[in-house]
Amino acid sequence: MAHAVKNLFPQAKVAIGPSIADGFYYDFDIDRAFTPEDLIAIENEMESIIKKNSPFLRREMTKDEAMSLFAEAGEIYKVELLQSIEAETVTVYDEDGFMDLCRGPHLPSTGRIAAVKLLSIAGAYWRGDEKNKMLQRIYGTAFNNPKDLKKYLDFLEEVKKRDHRRLGKELDLFSINEEVGPGLILWHPNGAMIRKTIEDFWRDEHQKAGYKLLYSPHIARLDVWKTSGHLDFYNENMFAPMEVEGTPYELKPMNCPFHIYIYKNSLRSYREFPIRYAELGTVYRFERSGVLHGLLRVRGFTQDDAHIFTREDQIEAEILQVLDFILFILRTFGFEQFETYLSTRPEKYVGSDEHWQKATTALEDALKAKGLSYNIDSGGGAFYGPKIDIKVKDSLGRAWQCSTIQVDFNLPERFNMTYRGSDGKEHRPIMVHRALMGSLERFFGVLVEHYAGAFPLWLAPVQVSVVTISEKHGEYAEKIASGLLQKGIRVELDADDEKVGNKIRKSTVKKIPYAIVVGDKEMEQNSLSLRKRNGENVGPFAIDELISFLCEEINLRR
Repeated sequence: MAHAVKNLFPQAKVAIGPSIADGFYYDFDIDRAFTPEDLIAIENEMESIIKKNSPFLRREMTKDEAMSLFAEAGEIYKVELLQSIEAETVTVYDEDGFMDLCRGPHLPSTGRIAAVKLLSIAGAYWRGDEKNKMLQRIYGTAFNNPKDLKKYLDFLEEVKKRDHRRLGKELDLFSINEEVGPGLILWHPNGAMIRKTIEDFWRDEHQKAGYKLLYSPHIARLDVWKTSGHLDFYNENMFAPMEVEGTPYELKPMNCPFHIYIYKNSLRSYREFPIRYAELGTVYRFERSGVLHGLLRVRGFTQDDAHIFTREDQIEAEILQVLDFILFILRTFGFEQFETYLSTRPEKYVGSDEHWQKATTALEDALKAKGLSYNIDSGGGAFYGPKIDIKVKDSLGRAWQCSTIQVDFNLPERFNMTYRGSDGKEHRPIMVHRALMGSLERFFGVLVEHYAGAFPLWLAPVQVSVVTISEKHGEYAEKIASGLLQKGIRVELDADDEKVGNKIRKSTVKKIPYAIVVGDKEMEQNSLSLRKRNGENVGPFAIDELISFLCEEINLRR
């Protein structure tokens, strides 16, 4: 692709071009914006290069030789890359006169490329730093044969249809207003109703599982974040401090310290453990504008957070319980396939090696006890402890990070947390951080795409639409709607003066699970049929039978 761009736009300078999970990209510095027509021309030029079947020739040279080669060609970005390479020798690949810096290996020749497609254009800062120049990034993909390429392109079309930003607007779920601020979500009534349903379920299940529910402030003195270590290890993701009466305060990036202070408000005994605190706590993180993405990457979000304080002998049992809780919650929302990772100590960390080893062993032993297969994410742990990360796979097979369990010996030490043991002495508790859904915003976005906006009955913002055939059926329809509302079923009455077919189509477009059509027959027989959003009819029911049918499905959370 880079060769094709240089053929068509000789003034373009090439920057970085790696392979990625679903294809590749290359960044270019060029004095005009690439257009969709340019992509077509570049793709055609790539096909010409492929037909030539030119070999990829590997050349090894000293770093100084390579710097001279690229400097002479005016490729300033390659020179800068070479300056940051410590090795004395590097490899350059030559393809029909086009030279590029690359580790390799490559295919033997261009003719081996069977199916390729350029997908999109985006902006990208050089080396990902917003202080650097904005470059233009071209994304593409390649497959072993045209059939697999077509299958992938069809998949991308389905992804577009399910995009939560598009469906969020169509279904009136949420919006982001630039005047309010990027990465800050405005929940509309439909989205708020789904969110309330999720939160109500979450709170009920946590109370059943022995958690105590908490609320905490949105800001705290800066010293709190110094003590926790966030100021040293997480500062780049925190908003700038604000001053209140001469004292610096900080928007909270985490809920952990608040739960610790609640713990410390009382003297604690070993008999109290485990102590389980849970909070739907809104936090704020400074995500760069270039990575913000609808609900999936935001600046203000609500974590389904919990912190469990345990004795050391209780850690594994608590982790096992949390694993069961996670799988129950995720399966209730319709997820059945998961990827599990054990994330170990990162380069920057706090605490002793001994504590890190104990924490990692506890997590690994719990995974083995549950019989869960897992991958090791080396260095992927939080700065204060190792963790288990669980990704859900949606209906398209995409993996999304949601759940996490982290074992932490360090914050209890930093905040001088203690409890009175059975020996009458002071001991240090262990802290388990965990989230089942992660952030509500991200989880909601994943749900929208998983269901393509067609939520199951228990989650749908409007569960039933009552549709009249004509004006004379309005009073009876209102009676039905009122009866459903009294039983807690979310209803929308459509008694507008328009054709019944249009009303049913409106209900289908809104993805309302059921519609009840009310006409002469329904009034005469005092019975009703449900029309599913896929067109299938269920019933007939007497009104009491209908309510029982709907309530059963809602309560089962199918």
